[in-house]
Amino acid sequence: MAWNSVSMEVVYNVFGWTAFVAWSVSFYPQVILNFRRKSVVGLNFDFVVLNLTKHSSYLIYNASLFFSSAVQKQYRQKYGFNEMIPVAANDVAFSAHAVLLTAYTLFQIIIYDRGNQRVSKTCIAIVSVAWLSAAICVFIALPGHSWLWLVSCFNTLQVVMTVIKYIPQAIMNFRRKSTVGFSIGNILLDLFGGLANYGQMAVQSIDQNSWVNFYGNIGKTLLSLVSIFFDLLFILQHYVLYPAKKTATTPDLDSVVSKEPLIDSPHGQDPENV
Repeated sequence: MAWNSVSMEVVYNVFGWTAFVAWSVSFYPQVILNFRRKSVVGLNFDFVVLNLTKHSSYLIYNASLFFSSAVQKQYRQKYGFNEMIPVAANDVAFSAHAVLLTAYTLFQIIIYDRGNQRVSKTCIAIVSVAWLSAAICVFIALPGHSWLWLVSCFNTLQVVMTVIKYIPQAIMNFRRKSTVGFSIGNILLDLFGGLANYGQMAVQSIDQNSWVNFYGNIGKTLLSLVSIFFDLLFILQHYVLYPAKKTATTPDLDSVVSKEPLIDSPHGQDPENV
């Protein structure tokens, strides 16, 4: 399906690549900080592992829908032959970049000082169940060649991982009544990327006079909704509820999180990662 307006297509691409840049750049502060400190103490290992599962499943979905003619055919059969495929080149580029950067961060966890931190058993169990479920979906889809349903399973998986990965940090901030050690710069970039992502989807819907773009790619819609919700929550915590000037008397992180552990609460958080 072709664009009805060239200008709308240009705006669509601008929004898309803006989201790509914002989301992609948001990975680097942590990588650079780890390199400078030669330490990953204070980085939540569970977050990294869950994030790798999330981005890997999202890459499978985006690449399949963008490159596979069989998946595209089934998509149009379900939502209409005049509908545009809701995955753009920037979606595939972002997913591939995210997998590489998250995997590199995991590599840093292996080679740098980890202190007494580790990946929790809860996280390992969650990831194991996630990939086992994905494998089951593959076997179910094979007989009937239900490729769209299969990639939608991976899309659902990435949404679930997106929800789970943010929760430990939000709870930790609440328990500590502080965001010291938590980089708000990543969150601001993530929020900007999420809003640009929604702008891209809206532009396509307006041009095509159809909102199938939103419910036909529910994973992308929910991804932005969940990300924006938690980004706003973190911004509220950082600037309103627990501003830095009030954190001078904040209890030591180890003493707080050791009482009520999260999925895998970080120890020895370093204030230079603010």
